[in-house]
Amino acid sequence: MARTMTRTPRGTPLLPAAAALALLAAGGAGWGGWSWYAAAHDESTAYATTRDEVLAAGEQAVQNMNTLDHRDLRRGLDTWQGSATGDLLAQLTEGRPEFERRIQQAKTVTHAKVLAGAVTELDTRAGRASVMVALRITVTPPKGTPAAKESRMLGELTRTPGGWKLSALGQAPVAGTATAAD
Repeated sequence: MARTMTRTPRGTPLLPAAAALALLAAGGAGWGGWSWYAAAHDESTAYATTRDEVLAAGEQAVQNMNTLDHRDLRRGLDTWQGSATGDLLAQLTEGRPEFERRIQQAKTVTHAKVLAGAVTELDTRAGRASVMVALRITVTPPKGTPAAKESRMLGELTRTPGGWKLSALGQAPVAGTATAAD
């Protein structure tokens, strides 16, 4: 009887290599998933995102409050009111009729452009923030040439169901100015 010998390869390198690659892929996927989860739930990332939202809302609101065209006064003042909350909104609403009258008489157009802005304070738990915004405000009178001036504004923002809105706005003090105490 003749016996045929068949040889089976011992130690084919493909099987261990495939197992090692599968193990590396599973480890990489696990590590990537854990890193993504940790980054998504990191408090500093959430704080930075909120800070960016506050800055964008603050810059836009300050720009809105310094832009007004007497030819489209209703829309401009509606934008002002839509940018405000709290005491500032109450002041705008209460003083609107008198302000409309004065702007219609002056017939001016003001346009603000944000030059720079910064969040100076942020309390996410209380829903309050402060911003400083540098603007270039161009005022165009009914006759004559437009005049531009640069201004720094300080704004306080409050988180509302509709997003971050201005609750106070004022001129930033300029360094080197002092009042005489006589």
